Amino acid sequence: MNSDLEKILLTEEQLKKKVIELGTEISSDYEGKNPLLICILRGAVIFFSDLCRAVKIPVNMDFVNLSSYNKGAFSSGEVKIRQELIADPEGKDIIIVEDIIDTGMTMEKYKQCLLDRGAGSVEICALLKKPEQKCVVDIRYKGFDIEDRFVVGYGLDYAESYRNLPYIGILKKEIYTK
Repeated sequence: MNSDLEKILLTEEQLKKKVIELGTEISSDYEGKNPLLICILRGAVIFFSDLCRAVKIPVNMDFVNLSSYNKGAFSSGEVKIRQELIADPEGKDIIIVEDIIDTGMTMEKYKQCLLDRGAGSVEICALLKKPEQKCVVDIRYKGFDIEDRFVVGYGLDYAESYRNLPYIGILKKEIYTK
């Protein structure tokens, strides 16, 4: 898998340090509350697991499967909910945990969906953010700003591969333009 990468963008150590920082910030901001952390499957699952362990206050967890990529390298612009929440969002303080904000459209639409369903508050925690967004999304808890390149590892994939890399790397263009 390493031979498919142009370079390693974020090391395992950098990721661990940032997750601890984000967990500490969330713990402080939500002291005395019991927020609902929602993992966006499947890309955020590794980040979500590490983040939940770094948060030192009680939390509830749930999972939703959203898709806009349809097994390709580029967003289709259409957001599909493939698996809905089990928890009722009404009145809850929610933190959506996402792996990467690319166009911003998926998070903007899903955040509004939760607010429309009566969520008390909705914040976004994203490990990565690319520079170009088609819409402005407020990311309360942000890990890293990255260049506009196709990245894999630490849960992020290309065609369901590379998720198990312990770091984040830039995928060689010839791999996803075949």
